[in-house]
Amino acid sequence: MYLLTIVTPEKIFYEDEVTSLIAPGSEGYLGVLTDHAPLITGLVPGKLTVKDENNQEAHFAISGGFMEIFKNQVTILADSIEFVKDIDVERAKKALERARQRLRSKEKDIDIPRAIAALKRAENRIYLYEKMKDTEV
Repeated sequence: MYLLTIVTPEKIFYEDEVTSLIAPGSEGYLGVLTDHAPLITGLVPGKLTVKDENNQEAHFAISGGFMEIFKNQVTILADSIEFVKDIDVERAKKALERARQRLRSKEKDIDIPRAIAALKRAENRIYLYEKMKDTEV
């Protein structure tokens, strides 16, 4: 077991002892078990899966960030994160449409990287909700 701490800009979102996690790293998904080698990696939008000591899985939609592994402590600095079961899919669909509208806009003051990030975040939330809506406890 090791300590997992997930921090957002607002708060400590999650902190508990876990047996494993699977995270969407910048180079692909990666698994972390006890005694993992030290590592710092970027995270991209995707599904974060965490397994506790009772072999129960928790699934999160993460929008990106960074993960540090050091001496059986894993810290995730997440741009934003939520339990998949808590996703408001209607809100995500509205955010997706807003992002698409911004990207289609001809206005010069549109922040394209920000709009693309919003688009990816909304797509991830919708995808995970649809994929897991019948399997979440």
